[in-house]
Amino acid sequence: MDEHKLITRDQLKTYFETGKYPTQNQFSDLIDSLKHKQDGLTTKETITLANTLNTIRNGFLAYINYIPAEEYFPIVVRSQDEEDQIIDVGLNNSDIIRQYFYGKPPYTITTKEFSAKNLGENEYYYFRYQTDGDYTYMLSRLFGNNLPTIPDGFEMGALKRKWLTIEIQKVSVREKAEIINTNIRLVNKTSVSVEYMIYAGYWSHEYTDQNIVTEHYNLGDYLTFNFKADLTGYDKRIECRLYNDDTGELLATNWLSPGFKNVNIPGGNADRCRNIRIECDYYIAEQ
Repeated sequence: MDEHKLITRDQLKTYFETGKYPTQNQFSDLIDSLKHKQDGLTTKETITLANTLNTIRNGFLAYINYIPAEEYFPIVVRSQDEEDQIIDVGLNNSDIIRQYFYGKPPYTITTKEFSAKNLGENEYYYFRYQTDGDYTYMLSRLFGNNLPTIPDGFEMGALKRKWLTIEIQKVSVREKAEIINTNIRLVNKTSVSVEYMIYAGYWSHEYTDQNIVTEHYNLGDYLTFNFKADLTGYDKRIECRLYNDDTGELLATNWLSPGFKNVNIPGGNADRCRNIRIECDYYIAEQ
């Protein structure tokens, strides 16, 4: 068959009508018209497929890593209508890789255990991920060496946007990383759900409205806070104050604006504090 000549399905079917004897050339036309499983996609076919995938609702993973090729780092994607899908993020590649998920959303993402081998004295694996478009930065952790490795079943949570972003790399730091705990207490005196998020050196915590205990590192004992609250339909401003709960020192004051969905509102910093209190209340202008 001429590779530039298109033979339609209807034409091919006429070769095999009752009473006909297909010729060698007609059998060749049929075989050449089919896609063999060993045939690779052409560049044009690949681009067409990628453009098609961009129009569907399935989520996808976009990842980049700089870890040794011998490391194996699988994650597990769970959907509502398919078996668990295991994707190896440990395949070394410095380019961004995109891989689509099976099944329909919602998707829940967990990890399998990552061995974290081949580390020097002050080397760690730096793991960053993002499941929620409301995050200013990716969530991050160090693991391996004297720190715990990522365990089997570590939950990255539900995917709240179409794609999951993951980045993993080996880093060398100035000293051995030690875990530091800070107690964070939220006192919300409003009827609105106010959430806060924390960033520190190589560590961060997703938005929450609960009291937590951090597990950040001595490499960056400096906590940065962001706030979010949906005040759409509200006409009252909310004031959030950040305190050193040991000394009572006011560290920062910030406000959430009425009539808006407030996201990633800077909330101040806390330097080497072990107990922090966040107080949120409706703002009352001074007379």
